[in-house]
Amino acid sequence: MNNLVGIFDTHAHYDDVKFCDTRDDLLSSMNKDGVSYICNVGSDLKSSETSIELASKYEFIYSAVGVHPESIYDLPHDWLNRVENLAKQDKVVAVGEIGLDYHYPDYSKKKQFDAFERQLDLAKNLKKPVIIHSRDAVEDTISILKNFPEISGVIHCFSGSAEVACKYIEMGWYIGFTGVVTFKNAKKAVEAVRVVPTEKIVIETDCPYMAPEPWRGRCCNSKMLVSVATKIASIKNLLPQEIVDITRKNAFELYRINV
Repeated sequence: MNNLVGIFDTHAHYDDVKFCDTRDDLLSSMNKDGVSYICNVGSDLKSSETSIELASKYEFIYSAVGVHPESIYDLPHDWLNRVENLAKQDKVVAVGEIGLDYHYPDYSKKKQFDAFERQLDLAKNLKKPVIIHSRDAVEDTISILKNFPEISGVIHCFSGSAEVACKYIEMGWYIGFTGVVTFKNAKKAVEAVRVVPTEKIVIETDCPYMAPEPWRGRCCNSKMLVSVATKIASIKNLLPQEIVDITRKNAFELYRINV
């Protein structure tokens, strides 16, 4: 599938049930297909725990822990303490994914704000980067992040305009691009790639979602990032391997990994 080497998938969900029958075989074959590093990202307490388990089992996997805005309802009273304890475990490189999501009806801004800000404060105290999920909530996300200038991290699965990307870049954030950039109708994503400096780009699958062309509609995995790297390379007038090398270096800096 892949003639590139050293790929860093900065955002994956191999804890997902879609990988139940294939997880071990798939992860065991990553290196021979060019994938050298993966960050498996939690979206609630259970998936955060599983992410840590995967990182302990596979040397090339790191983990992130946090509670996604869609998972903040009906949390146990000690949820933040549990996130903190998880965040202190070995190979946990970030707090995330956390943020705001106004896509579905009946969401609570108040509860989302509270959970978001409390986890940002936790990341600040632990001196860890954060992984931001922001859907249909750009203005509020930027407004809240401006209250935490000490915090840095990545805007995961970026789907906004070039103008919005520039605002995040000015604040010092990395931008994560998924398989969406390969879609034929992904004009906004392509324009965002054009304006984001290469030193602020990381690549991610968000697997099992967001499979790039030519695998669109299938269960995504990290090996498919060859397509994302190739597309970004064509936009930036670079070679695909150059994009892989640049984004891997960026990921090390983002997650403060010393290799």
